[in-house]
Amino acid sequence: MNEKQLAGERASDYIKDGMVVGLGTGSTAYYMLKALAQRVQEGLSIKGVATSQATTDLANKWGIPLVSIDDVSHIDVTIDGADEVDDHLNGIKGGGGALLYEKVVAKASKEVIWIVDAKKKVKTLGAFPLPIEVLPFGASHSIALFEQKGLQPQLRRSDEEIFITDSGHYIVDIQLPQDENVEAFAAWLDTLTGVIEHGLFLNMAHTLIVGEGDQVRIYKK
Repeated sequence: MNEKQLAGERASDYIKDGMVVGLGTGSTAYYMLKALAQRVQEGLSIKGVATSQATTDLANKWGIPLVSIDDVSHIDVTIDGADEVDDHLNGIKGGGGALLYEKVVAKASKEVIWIVDAKKKVKTLGAFPLPIEVLPFGASHSIALFEQKGLQPQLRRSDEEIFITDSGHYIVDIQLPQDENVEAFAAWLDTLTGVIEHGLFLNMAHTLIVGEGDQVRIYKK
């Protein structure tokens, strides 16, 4: 069993009968969804809120019941992957392109659990490019600003075409400055016109489940 599968399957144990569950996106969340689908088949009653079209498709395929985020007052727990997580349980997310919906769902959740393989646990964020979701209108100006700041922006593409998020936006991947305070950098990004959302998820995760070799390690905020 690989590390992602170990983490994903362990995380499904946190889901209890009657919960509203935020369903994450990505390769590690895939294993959580698969384990959850098995529990639903065995009689577990939950309502899922998907963070992407890809997750919606998997939930529908595997019989996990879904509701709209706008039809629930809160989410009991969200289980999602991450691209990097530091010792303070701050992270970079958005490698799969679902960062906007993932952050909306996380903000509506009482508890947020991240599931990762061992290489995603880092001392300092920034080796993984930081995704920035931008409005297509004026995207070249957003890119130019990031270039002026020396952030090495790259407009994300898929099969040579510009990558489009589920909400119809572009993603620009930048390099997080290593000498930058991440809270201050996130606050700066929040001020930028044309930036819809960014992949810095700070002070959101309560629990981190790491598949490490053939073991699972659990970290609490």
